[in-house]
Amino acid sequence: MQDKSYKILANELSKQVKDAGITQEQLSLTMRVSQSQVSRVLGGKGKRRTKLFDDLCIYVNNQNKGVSISQVQENTELLEAIANIWDGSPDQAQSIASAIRGLKPLCMYSLRYK
Repeated sequence: MQDKSYKILANELSKQVKDAGITQEQLSLTMRVSQSQVSRVLGGKGKRRTKLFDDLCIYVNNQNKGVSISQVQENTELLEAIANIWDGSPDQAQSIASAIRGLKPLCMYSLRYK
């Protein structure tokens, strides 16, 4: 038996995805799952919440609101990558930040054409 609250949450998630202009293909590539899995989640076809549902909620929320500083601080891999290349100077910090910001269009391109 399907949990009615799950269906309501799935419908809300689907609406947020549509409002953000995110395609199921983009979500499937980002989450590394099939498009049919994304479709099932957004259609509320499951019987209960899954890790994929929760991951999609986090991703869509971040796309709508942006990632918080605390989320960045909790991402060890990202912090280690920055620590490995930054010499500690303000000038290089500004250069690295500029380079990271410049990756956004490239990330969206790679999602579309992966």
